[in-house]
Amino acid sequence: MRIALDVMGGDHAPGPIIQGAVKAVAEIPGLEIALVGDSSKILSHLKLDNPGDLHPGLQIQHCTQVVNMDEKPAFALRRKRDSSIARCWELMAERTVDAIVSAGNTGATVAHGFMTRLFLKEVLRPALSVVFPSVTGPSVLLDVGANTNAKPEHLYQYGVMGAIYAENMLKIHNPSVALMNVGSEQGKGNDLVRETAKLFEHSPLSSQFTGNVEGRDLHQGTANVVVCDGFVGNVVLKASEGLVELFLKTAAQEVLQKVQHEQAAVREAFKDLVRRYDYSEYGGAPLLGIDGICIVCHGSSGPRAIFKAIEVAANFANDGLNKHIVERLQMTPKTTAISSSP
Repeated sequence: MRIALDVMGGDHAPGPIIQGAVKAVAEIPGLEIALVGDSSKILSHLKLDNPGDLHPGLQIQHCTQVVNMDEKPAFALRRKRDSSIARCWELMAERTVDAIVSAGNTGATVAHGFMTRLFLKEVLRPALSVVFPSVTGPSVLLDVGANTNAKPEHLYQYGVMGAIYAENMLKIHNPSVALMNVGSEQGKGNDLVRETAKLFEHSPLSSQFTGNVEGRDLHQGTANVVVCDGFVGNVVLKASEGLVELFLKTAAQEVLQKVQHEQAAVREAFKDLVRRYDYSEYGGAPLLGIDGICIVCHGSSGPRAIFKAIEVAANFANDGLNKHIVERLQMTPKTTAISSSP
């Protein structure tokens, strides 16, 4: 398993990114990681004088530019051809690596992927997916930002890819699939959602399609896979992250103020709770539909989050998810076949 790691991407890069890589090559057998970034900074953080002293599972791919977290993707595509994320995509296009992991600018990461056109056969638009905790177990939400101008055929494919991810990576048998909507009743929503529902109802996924769910249903585990366009998905993701953070911080402060003698135990209980809902435990957001593997991590990812993302990429490859996606999309009947137009 060969992974290109964007060492320069992220709020705290390159230190935590490199630490996650070092842990990964030490614990995952057969793993090779290309540390993509400024070679002098990488060696400095590793406290090494030359690349020959690196761990056998590590190598350095030098580049001269970095895409900042607040830069516009279009600017990065035009002006930063030698950025760490651009070099990662080049390595995967050349088949030098099997996967990309980046905690850098999400828009630029996705834009570079779209520009390379490294799409799986039958896939019209890749989708960013995230795993959400719920009262019944983890569920998958997609798309959370890769494509804000989705068509019904795109959303249908998201459902197919999300179901395969839930089945193979989360080990959910026969996962249910639903559409994010403003109401659960049939016929609700805009044209995009209603037309997508028709595609699901007349497809091989019809037995797994359960109709519409509302935003509050996501954390209730009403469906194993929830499909929406990238605009809606990104808003849901960011709102959920902010709400969970607010609730946990506020609850911890309120409880600790009232419990004097058991503060240590309460703190430990809240640490366990935070770990349960921590994004780093799920290993980033896979960009499903890519001919290869791309895991997009949270910008503030620490060493553990990077390690988990690398682990997810390795499991993704071992389970042959891309092969399953292509096979399932090829099963779509011609009567409900999806347009091949962009």
